[in-house]
Amino acid sequence: MSAELLLNITPSETRVAMIEGGMLQEVHIEREAKRGIVGNIYKGKVSRVLPGMQAAFVDIGLDKAAFLHASDIVPHTECVAENEKQQFQVRDISELVRQGQDIVVQVVKDPLGTKGARLTTDITLPSRYLVFMPGASHVGVSQRIESEDERNRLKQLVSPFCDELGGFIIRTAAEGADDHELSQDAAFLKRLWQKVIERRSRYKTKSMLYGELGLAQRILRDFVGTEISQVTVDSRIVYDTLQEFVAEFVPELTDKLELYEGHKPIFDMYDTENEIQRSLERKVELKSGGYLIIDQTEAMTTIDINTGAFVGRRNLEETIFNTNLEATEAIARQLRLRNLGGIIIIDFIDMLHDEHRDRVLRSLEVALDRDRVKTNINGFTQLGLVEMTRKRTRESIEHVLCSGCPTCEGRGSVKTVETVCYEILREITRVNRAYDADKFVVYAAPRVADTLLGEESHALAELEVFIGKQVTINCEPLYVQEQFDVVMM
Repeated sequence: MSAELLLNITPSETRVAMIEGGMLQEVHIEREAKRGIVGNIYKGKVSRVLPGMQAAFVDIGLDKAAFLHASDIVPHTECVAENEKQQFQVRDISELVRQGQDIVVQVVKDPLGTKGARLTTDITLPSRYLVFMPGASHVGVSQRIESEDERNRLKQLVSPFCDELGGFIIRTAAEGADDHELSQDAAFLKRLWQKVIERRSRYKTKSMLYGELGLAQRILRDFVGTEISQVTVDSRIVYDTLQEFVAEFVPELTDKLELYEGHKPIFDMYDTENEIQRSLERKVELKSGGYLIIDQTEAMTTIDINTGAFVGRRNLEETIFNTNLEATEAIARQLRLRNLGGIIIIDFIDMLHDEHRDRVLRSLEVALDRDRVKTNINGFTQLGLVEMTRKRTRESIEHVLCSGCPTCEGRGSVKTVETVCYEILREITRVNRAYDADKFVVYAAPRVADTLLGEESHALAELEVFIGKQVTINCEPLYVQEQFDVVMM
């Protein structure tokens, strides 16, 4: 299925929408103030070594120290042959790095929430057709190139480019590429690595040696291999920049690149703006009347399927099966659209027949085949849940566009008015026992103050009798429901 890319450019933000079949399938957002750092190469300093975790924290100049696990450390990648890398066993972290050591690392995961960036010392540099591996001496081929003849042809073309600097992985996009195109890519990547080596010796610790391309160029590079019918950009400056970029790296997209000069915002096409807003909601409606509930937590993402208003035509089991089958397509789309990663637990509606369960699982696998991000489905558990994982390399759209609620602090609920009222009464009792006060003044949110003076006035009166002191309730319009102050007078 062909795809169309819409690029919305502003000075502070770049947004890319991927449209397939007239529907939004993926959204990529990059803000200048918070550009993703996956792929960047840094010269950092080991700040802490944690033998108990078999990991180290590396200072690369960010707010949070980055995380480097022992399994992500290969010794001297710039001069170790690939067969030696394969034989390399994960040793104790204390043998691999030491505190205060300078180290060259590459970011494989952006900082996420309270976690710092994830690092590796196994450096790779991608281009249109190839991925350069410093220190390697072999040629690998993407598993998505299925033809054995094509795999052998590409290996024969690329093998002569391997030298003391490193080897290559042939990307899916290289299928059908000729010797001239591959040699250009290889030369470009080697020049790039030479610059990194020069900067490594010249730059001080906590310096960036190589920065990934901007989102607009990166998207065009990574979407090669996807059948792109059109790329529409709403910025003249970026359009000119992309013309130069595609002429050098993706010439087949030259005729498909268009400048959008319409009066309506570009993201009003295909209802893209509204689809992005809907991707932030918990509830996803299905055409049949059923719906999904998607909850993203720190540990995992859970997806619950419900029949909702869908009553079916035959019997309950058939209704449940059809709802689950329809949900698989919606789940695959929502994972891509929201960019959900990590552990994902799907609670399909319970099915009695094993055949139905197998068909639902197969439908989910087929729907996920269109996902460019690696997924792994582990099947149904004994509790009837489907466990799966999706590789996470950048933040989800919710984490990019939203922040924690200052009122509930991410819980998704707030204490009831009655609960806060009783907390206030207990606090007055506690303070009265600890301190000598003549009277108390309470500042509380409007609804709480109204309840204390109304429905709970009898409890307030009993408290005044019990402590023998006057309690005055003042309404504070700027307070949130759980906020209050008890002041001694």
